[in-house]
Amino acid sequence: MKITFMGAGSTVFARNVIGDCLCVESLRDSVFALYDIDPERLEESRVILEAMRKTMGGYGRIECYCGVEQRKDALRNASFVVNAIQVGGYDPSTIIDFEIPKKYGLQQTIADTLGIGGIMRALRTIPVMEDFARDMAEVCPDALFLNYTNPMAMLAGYMLRYTPIKTVGLCHSVQVCSEHLLKSLDMRDKLDGRKEIIAGINHMAWLLEIRDKNGVDLYPEIKAKIDDYIARDDVCDKVRMEYIKNFGYYCTESSEHNAEYNMFYIKSKYPELIKKYNIPLDEYPRRCINQIEGWKKEYKELLENGVKEHKRSSEYASHIMESIVENKPYQIGGNVLNTNHLITNLPREACVEVPCLVNGMGINPCYVGALPVQCAAMNMTNINVQLLTIEAARTKKKEHIYQAAMLDPHTASELDIDTIKKMVDELIEAHGDYLPKFN
Repeated sequence: MKITFMGAGSTVFARNVIGDCLCVESLRDSVFALYDIDPERLEESRVILEAMRKTMGGYGRIECYCGVEQRKDALRNASFVVNAIQVGGYDPSTIIDFEIPKKYGLQQTIADTLGIGGIMRALRTIPVMEDFARDMAEVCPDALFLNYTNPMAMLAGYMLRYTPIKTVGLCHSVQVCSEHLLKSLDMRDKLDGRKEIIAGINHMAWLLEIRDKNGVDLYPEIKAKIDDYIARDDVCDKVRMEYIKNFGYYCTESSEHNAEYNMFYIKSKYPELIKKYNIPLDEYPRRCINQIEGWKKEYKELLENGVKEHKRSSEYASHIMESIVENKPYQIGGNVLNTNHLITNLPREACVEVPCLVNGMGINPCYVGALPVQCAAMNMTNINVQLLTIEAARTKKKEHIYQAAMLDPHTASELDIDTIKKMVDELIEAHGDYLPKFN
């Protein structure tokens, strides 16, 4: 079996996913094909993964492929393709996505999922994923594409609507959502045996139900603790706790993400909100700088001290592969198309995040029904942007980029229409060849 990793220069993540596969008997003898366009980062990944593979028993084989001309060979005959690319990287693209909007008075925290940063990231990533899909249709048409790249709903939504490739979008936040909530509120005694239902859209899927091992609803106790949590100065998950107060439910992704998915918290007219909710503006660029420096240090230490044996993580990728290969049922929270009205009060063309049963037949999304009206309404403010961005990528019409930005909750709450259009034009020019030509 062959497992291909696109964007293998993301060494830490590649190590986690491939290390997880090496922990599974039915996967460990696979060919692990590493693909990247950066030869230096690809070589770093090869060195680390080879060392890890040998430490874990020498199973499988590592193959490396670099550059567009070797992409088909990397994909050829793959059973699974893991996608973790970042088109344009930190420098220049992430810097552009933050610095140009800042000139217009638009502040962001992460800018990889929604907002003007998410829109631009999608528009420069979708053409590359189209190329992947075209190659896959030729050399591995039956492979399952496991997408980890953000903006998740836009990218997975495009792949599912406009390519023939079997695709599921995977996020890290579903697995840890309720655990983080209960730990934050000093309810660790409720962790074991808890039951939950999570559904919505990526990064804003709702914890619709959470019960303890005896079936007791935990939301009343959770809600009783919210005000005390928000009043503290030493905590950073206040936005999501406010969601519980105002919309009735907690959601999957962190407060620094969700602070920019709406019109409520990052407002230049009310700068005191930033301090009140501990909102880390420009958080993603700081993380990028720290991760780059941290990896240099870690890589040096690994070369000097060796690679330790890997312990299987909670990442979905290896569990999905194992489930399909062994026909062993497993449940995930997956990003899939809402074609069969899995969530009845969201559009059929939306990419939704719902419980999915995985087995030998692949990914089988589960029916959820209607979300609470207010939760669906919040999701729709994001879905509007996602669908228009996908439309811009499909039609290459600049007007759809304008419309996506105009309907983005945070952008529209800060800027007027003329300013939004001017900002979009400047971003398009700054990204240059990383974007296709729009008319």
